[in-house]
Amino acid sequence: MRLLRVLSLLILLACSLVSKAQLNIDHAMMVGRNALYFEDYVLSIRYFNMVIGARPRLSEPYFYRALAKYNLDDFKGAADDLTLSIEKNPYVSRSYQLRGLCRAYMEQYDSAELDFKKAIHYEPQNIAVWNNMILCTMQREQWEKADALLDSVQLFAPRNADIHLMRMQVSMKRGDTIAARRWVENAVRYDKYSANVYQARAMLMAQMEKYDSAEVDIDRAIELMPDRSGYYINRALIRYYRENLRGAMDDYDMALNADPNNLLGYYNRGLLRAQVGDDNRAIEDFDNVLKMDESNTLARFNRALLRDRTGDIQGAISDYSAVIDEYPNFEYGYQCRAAARRKFGDKKGAEDDETWLLKRQIEQYNNARNGKAAAADSLQQDEKVRKSSDKNVRKYNRVVVADDSNDKKYISTYRGKVQNRKVDVQLEPLFVLSYYEKPHEIGEALQYYKPIADFNSRNLLSAPLLLTNDERSLSESEVQRHFDNIDTTAKLISDNPENIIHRMSRAIDFCLVQDFSAALNDLNEALALEGELWPVYFMRAAVRYKLFETEKLNESIAGGVDVSAVGNKKEATNIEYHLIVSDLTQVITLMPDFAHAYYNRANIYVKMGDYKSAMVDYGEAININPEFAEAYFNRGLTLVFQGKTMEGIADLSKAGELGLYSAYNIIKRFKDK
Repeated sequence: MRLLRVLSLLILLACSLVSKAQLNIDHAMMVGRNALYFEDYVLSIRYFNMVIGARPRLSEPYFYRALAKYNLDDFKGAADDLTLSIEKNPYVSRSYQLRGLCRAYMEQYDSAELDFKKAIHYEPQNIAVWNNMILCTMQREQWEKADALLDSVQLFAPRNADIHLMRMQVSMKRGDTIAARRWVENAVRYDKYSANVYQARAMLMAQMEKYDSAEVDIDRAIELMPDRSGYYINRALIRYYRENLRGAMDDYDMALNADPNNLLGYYNRGLLRAQVGDDNRAIEDFDNVLKMDESNTLARFNRALLRDRTGDIQGAISDYSAVIDEYPNFEYGYQCRAAARRKFGDKKGAEDDETWLLKRQIEQYNNARNGKAAAADSLQQDEKVRKSSDKNVRKYNRVVVADDSNDKKYISTYRGKVQNRKVDVQLEPLFVLSYYEKPHEIGEALQYYKPIADFNSRNLLSAPLLLTNDERSLSESEVQRHFDNIDTTAKLISDNPENIIHRMSRAIDFCLVQDFSAALNDLNEALALEGELWPVYFMRAAVRYKLFETEKLNESIAGGVDVSAVGNKKEATNIEYHLIVSDLTQVITLMPDFAHAYYNRANIYVKMGDYKSAMVDYGEAININPEFAEAYFNRGLTLVFQGKTMEGIADLSKAGELGLYSAYNIIKRFKDK
């Protein structure tokens, strides 16, 4: 009887624990969905990772994680998650719908169409799915097939305005403006309170050069949806064609109020401000363009002209030179720079530019005599606009319009849309041992390595060591404290010169106050006393790297590099990198399970151009720690550097999944290119 009571108690306890675990999973799913609702996609991925880790057989968390990745423009990662979700439950229409969208964005139109057909099998009258499948056929320019599918949809949705708008688009692609006009009029008749239909009719009228009617329609669209920046951009273009420059600038003001990151709005407003003589504010607009896209050479040339006109001759010359570097055959660029150099008193520079122009004219004259085509692009003078994808520098003074295929290129950044934050395409930095780390937007776990934790438990240093690649700046009081520590430790070293910990401690203090040479001296002394200290080798590699990088930076700022010394400098660079690799190799020999040492060495190999060795080390770091986000990120970039873009994006996607959310920005930028 007593045994029966004990067994009953154990069963109840087990049920309680199972219930509690189930409750935690349900709670994590709920919070993850809440995060999705509030567009906090980064946070939602974290919660769905927890659920997947605990219940990998469930289909729902894969679907929701895919939805978060989709909103971060990680279409490859989302499609992979949806495949897993479908494997676990193949009877859910939404999984096929979303995977079809992801594949469509990746331009895998055949696969996308199969997914949409599967979704329609479960939901035959889902207009959104039909809409997406028709768009796939339109992307492949299969106009007859698109028309046939539209006929099918109209059987059960004859008054759907969006379907009539799609028929308008197909008719326009076929060059049938009469049919296009008929379809858009139907759309207006069936949905008089949709801003979208008036916007569509306005654009059709503009294409037909009926600008008065177009402006009436776009006015109506703005009345119905006053917060759409794209509508103001389009009305500005219509007003520009009607030569209402002030009205167009007012619209760009409104567009930028609604979307402060609209690059097209800044560029076009800058052009119009320049036309009406508002030069300083035009420069501000082109400054904003270049902050968002520093490679925008046409914006840089416009800024150069304005700087020249406002008396900033040195700034103008700098911009002209950058444009000429990008477009070395741009005659007008040389002409402008020659004039600016003369104003600045650089007679030799001006003469060099004028000599180039003279040679160019002679070359073009000879080509013309010999019947050869002129090198310069011929431009149609009556064109007033250019597509955003058109980078012809000779069209620098034309208003920009969005490409037909990418009307969402300039979406504004909002909470959760981390893929739109500007992130430099560069490797994640080396890891170092430090006392400080920047606070993260989301509470990532600290990098952990047990021997470091064991070392910290002995309280040998003034503070616990952190393993980080994101050190923060010190406050004034913190800097002073470390200077005081240096003075105090100097006395301790004087009294006990063979104490390795004192030298290690002071080396860290020197690093924190940016004195890398002194830090290197202390680390050298420490290793002379004891040659088996892996933390000191790890620190010395990082210090050598920082010292070398700061020296290169100082040289570049100083300028005036002696050309005859370039070979020697390259050899010196290789020597420095080999010294760093040697230290990290020693760390790996002593601590072969230290993933961050492999990671750091891989970074140095990339700097040396030895991608093969880098790939091996990143792979080893990932083998030791399969959740090493930075290693996935850097391996992904290294693959992209080698032309293996899809493999690289897969690694970047994994880095984003593991919490390195800047990867989504990089994925988006490679996708856009």
